[in-house]
Amino acid sequence: MVFEKVLIANRGEIAVRIQRACKEMGIKTVAVHSVIDRDAMHVRLADESVCIGPASSNFSYMNMGAIISACELTGAQAVHPGFGFLSENANFAQAIQEHGITFIGPSPEHIRVMGDKVEAKKTALALGLRTVPGSEGEISNIEEAQSISHKIGYPVLIKATSGGGGRGMRVCYHPCELKELIENASTEAQACFGHSGVYIEKFLANPRHIEFQILGDNFRNVLCLGERDCSVQRRHQKIWEEALCPVLSTDQRQEMYTKVIHAMKQFGYQGLGTLEFLYENGQFYFIEMNTRVQVEHPITEMIYGLDLIRLQLHVAQGLPLPYTQDDLRPFGHAIECRINAEDPENFCPSPGKIGAYAAPGGPFVRIDSALFSGYTVPSNYDSLIAKLVVWGITREECISRLRRALNEYVISGINTLIPLHLRLCDEPDIQCGKYHIKWLEDYLKDKGS
Repeated sequence: MVFEKVLIANRGEIAVRIQRACKEMGIKTVAVHSVIDRDAMHVRLADESVCIGPASSNFSYMNMGAIISACELTGAQAVHPGFGFLSENANFAQAIQEHGITFIGPSPEHIRVMGDKVEAKKTALALGLRTVPGSEGEISNIEEAQSISHKIGYPVLIKATSGGGGRGMRVCYHPCELKELIENASTEAQACFGHSGVYIEKFLANPRHIEFQILGDNFRNVLCLGERDCSVQRRHQKIWEEALCPVLSTDQRQEMYTKVIHAMKQFGYQGLGTLEFLYENGQFYFIEMNTRVQVEHPITEMIYGLDLIRLQLHVAQGLPLPYTQDDLRPFGHAIECRINAEDPENFCPSPGKIGAYAAPGGPFVRIDSALFSGYTVPSNYDSLIAKLVVWGITREECISRLRRALNEYVISGINTLIPLHLRLCDEPDIQCGKYHIKWLEDYLKDKGS
């Protein structure tokens, strides 16, 4: 099927990003929006728009019935979910398909399997990927948790079986804390994801977070479009991402490319997806798979010269991949800084009206954003308001260009993380690539943030 009209079930910069790809392909777009987003950029740029509810995302961007009704009202043939909201909701993908509409993403079953972290680990093992030692499934009682924790050794990590973003996650360093931390994690998981189940795995000391971008079609062809290092995190939220990882050798990455391609071919995966691993002492441990486009996809686009959203739309129309693995050659280095509407010292959210706004420019500088002067950043949604992406022939050139671009970037009226990213550009550990998933929190603690 050739798409003539696509509904974008999202908001903000990712909705704008998808619109741009659609327009370049000659596809009309439908924006859905909450009442508070009626003047947002993704609404202004769309060919059509439909209001689907109040400001609360539960009654708008996560309202399946309203989104399906908007498809029927506008005649949209397909739905692109972006990331967040309903993007990894198997029931939503199923409902879209049952209404004769194409879901631009993997099958509901693949979403369902990889959306449950316990099932995802079992599946990864069956597909030949190493996982972090831990429980085989959800913990059913404290006695089982104590037995497993004793077997794999403290510290252990308690994780919600559903969801992500650090919610429903606790680190336990001592047996006497286990019961209380499991209860805390379960309560948070229930509140955030509607499911209280947790599992346990070995807590690695100072790993890196490295993910591999894959793309599959309906003909069991799978590409691996390199890896991204997402280790600069605060409370399990990524802040700074790089492609390619600055510490992997050519042999290491080629071995992993082969493994993930083989695994996803066996799995029969179709669409964009990202396999996430912890990396420590030369070993990769699968932790989860995101069955959607990632926030950090632009850095992969920069080093491969490809448009991942166009490719996503391409395979969703039932077409075979236009490239083979041998066609793919990454070039240079790319870094993405997440520009959040947050105080750079204490990370408190900073919604409000944008005053002056001036985006940086020049060669190999990209801004993915839905901001404009006079726009009011609402308090109802995620604080990500822009992504600054730069490319350089070398990593050193890339960081130098990033520093220059950050100094040019003007966003007044609210606080942002731009000052933090400027500080990071000058940190020796960042400059030489010697960081891990706990590095940023240690750095902020030392600086008193």
